[in-house]
Amino acid sequence: MKKRYIQAAFLLLLVAGSIFVIRQQQSLPYQKNQGKIFGTYYTIIYQHDSNLERDIQSVLNKVDASLSAFNKESVISRINRNEQVRPDDMFLNVFELGQAISAETDGAFDMTVAPLVNAWGFGFKNDVQPTPHAIDSLRQFVGYKKVRLHLGKIQKDDPRLQLDCAAIAKGYGCDCVADLLRKNGIKNFIVEIGGEIVASGINSERLPWRIAVVKPTDDTLNIKNELQTTLNITDKALATSGNYRNFYYKGGRKYAHTINPYTGYPVQHSLLSATVVASNCTTADAFATAFMVMGMDKAKAVLEKRKDLMAYFIYADQKGETAVWFSPALRDKLPE
Repeated sequence: MKKRYIQAAFLLLLVAGSIFVIRQQQSLPYQKNQGKIFGTYYTIIYQHDSNLERDIQSVLNKVDASLSAFNKESVISRINRNEQVRPDDMFLNVFELGQAISAETDGAFDMTVAPLVNAWGFGFKNDVQPTPHAIDSLRQFVGYKKVRLHLGKIQKDDPRLQLDCAAIAKGYGCDCVADLLRKNGIKNFIVEIGGEIVASGINSERLPWRIAVVKPTDDTLNIKNELQTTLNITDKALATSGNYRNFYYKGGRKYAHTINPYTGYPVQHSLLSATVVASNCTTADAFATAFMVMGMDKAKAVLEKRKDLMAYFIYADQKGETAVWFSPALRDKLPE
């Protein structure tokens, strides 16, 4: 009998403790930090009793000092200038994952594409369209197989080869901030940098985070922001790549910002936007870019092999109308 009383008392204490913890969690405020990094803007919302803005900014600055080509003193900028520099852990993490995804996508994701990007005017806003001869010349030192990590340093086949982490750094930055929040015991948060996102737990309304997928309309100024749909995402990362904002017209023709490393020219296919959901944002970011290069059919083939990835594609059908395709596993994350 005494044993039963002890068990009952223990159970009552456990329930009371659980209720106390839940109420305490519900009473914690949601903090919000915003700013600019990597040439874009970030918004971070998290449930915590204090504001971690200083710590968050410190993490973002470290990523910037490693991977940002806009930062002339960053590790990647020094590598591009062929200076003797030993890459830090952040650079090595991104480089090795990027190279693995390059191999998996047959080079559709390629961190050496920077000279071609710059030639088309998206890196340094050059308004002169490159000639076929110039493209062929640049392709001689573009290709992920022409660079490698050797004895802790980056080794290039050609000193003119340039690295560009723009298609993966924002996702990595999101992951780094998410790691910081988790280390502080934070379970409910959303980290967004330039449209790339990591979401965990629930929002202030005690619901899963709702992530907007923007409708692909010609909107270089990012004014319209019409929504295509929303995804109820939690404990996942999401990244989107598209050709509907970063482009320019010249000679009556539209040139998109996604450069095909195979050809050296902007991609020309029906895929308008690729949103990828993964366990981490670095991976989602890289595959979103790769899928925009590959197009629908090849991207679907990759998704068949990578069951850990989900995708939401917006494309132009044969009539020129906007249509969508998404991974079956995303169906329950879409609105009714």
